[in-house]
Amino acid sequence: MINHEIKIAFQEYSSVDELGVTDQALCAEAVNAMVHSHSPYSKFKVGAALRLKSGKIIHGSNQENVAYPSGLCAERVALFYWGANHPDDSIETMAVTAYTDEFELQKPVTSCGSCLQVLAECEKMQNEQVKVILFVGKGPVWVANGIESFLPFLFFEDRLS
Repeated sequence: MINHEIKIAFQEYSSVDELGVTDQALCAEAVNAMVHSHSPYSKFKVGAALRLKSGKIIHGSNQENVAYPSGLCAERVALFYWGANHPDDSIETMAVTAYTDEFELQKPVTSCGSCLQVLAECEKMQNEQVKVILFVGKGPVWVANGIESFLPFLFFEDRLS
């Protein structure tokens, strides 16, 4: 038998104000993206913003549908838009935020497994890690470099490529 141990690493800040100016601006873009959330069923709004190497910002918001499986998370909306329109302009940073009127969010909301797997594939496509910033209104901010801190067991089978 072999014992394995997995460690993750991320930084926690007490607020967005502790981030650098470019990351603060990207967080503001994620809040702006959240405005376009279509979430009449969950009433849980999510906004994502990607900063590309060129400086271009891409927005995504969650889009729900009465046929629930037909909806899509904010992260995948932004990532698929990037893949379809800017695959040669690497993603440097992704900021994700959430809000609901139903209760106060007190800590960052992590991306779902599907979104994390899509982000992993994006990192593989561009051969570069993506810095991920997760935050909510008044709660702490979590920052990680690369997707493996959020999804240590990525699904990759190189023979499928």
